[in-house]
Amino acid sequence: MTQVYALGLGIGHQNSNGDWLDTFFALPLVNPENATAQAFIKALNVNAEQGTYIPSSTQLAALADALEGNNSEQAALARQLQDSQAPIVAVVLSENNGPKTVPEAYLKLHLLSHRLVKPHETSLEGIFASLPNVAWTNQGPIDLTELPAKQLAARLKGQVISVDSVDKFPKMTDYVVPSGVRIADTARVRLGAHIGQGTTIMHEGFVNFNAGTLGVSMVEGRISAGVIVGEGSDLGGGCSTMGTLSGGGNIVISVGKESLIGANAGIGIPLGDRCTVESGLYITAGTKVILLDDSNQPVKEVKARDLASKADLLFRRNSLTGAVECKTNKTAIALNEELHANN
Repeated sequence: MTQVYALGLGIGHQNSNGDWLDTFFALPLVNPENATAQAFIKALNVNAEQGTYIPSSTQLAALADALEGNNSEQAALARQLQDSQAPIVAVVLSENNGPKTVPEAYLKLHLLSHRLVKPHETSLEGIFASLPNVAWTNQGPIDLTELPAKQLAARLKGQVISVDSVDKFPKMTDYVVPSGVRIADTARVRLGAHIGQGTTIMHEGFVNFNAGTLGVSMVEGRISAGVIVGEGSDLGGGCSTMGTLSGGGNIVISVGKESLIGANAGIGIPLGDRCTVESGLYITAGTKVILLDDSNQPVKEVKARDLASKADLLFRRNSLTGAVECKTNKTAIALNEELHANN
């Protein structure tokens, strides 16, 4: 094993059988320096391309000593974890392969939310099979089979276990809070979301895993799994982007720079730079679109997929005929700088 794609020291929760429920990686690394990678390999006795390891206190001490000269942050973390009462794990991935274990899946999700990789840059193949369904509560993640007994035990003590959700993915902000963002309702952003510097996510905004924004954006609609939104774009209230998990197939849906999807609108095609979709208009790949010239006269009819990723387009519905129309729109969407300041 001569190179490492990603690695991390994690701390997490397990059920009574020792099965992992989640993992928190404070300092995940992608494409680490060779000295750091070799310190992990030697201290943990790594001999496989992909692995989840349970380090002993002795191994953590050896790792800390080996890292002291080249990665002081990782060295300090290894020393802190020596005194942990919670389960500790180390993940070392030599290749960018899909996760096989819960800690490996969480390392991949952390890479995305820490902005170390962009959506689609790290393989998440098989992630659903590797993650358990968990009750996310005010007392941390709880195995669903153990939840009733723990709820009863809490009630007997005069306490309440509040179950916020039952899902494979937790909310991002319990693990990562990226710099320079505003998130009005943190429950609506999953771990594994990539939230760009300067993005504002309002109360109705939602961002799935392996999806998100690349810079300053306003999100009041839904960014589905796999969808990437470019710098300066605005997703209006209640709008939707079709992800690969919700009927989009293998087509990667994206929104270009400085584009606008109006309130309650939606797209099932990649949208180019400086495009606008009128409020309430949902465009799928097979939607018939009438192209207009500069005089608003019809030129020909095409399917929306033929306009995928093309820039400077305005999509609208004719209020008299109901036909979906498209014309050139060279007016970029300028976001309000004061409104979007997240300092």
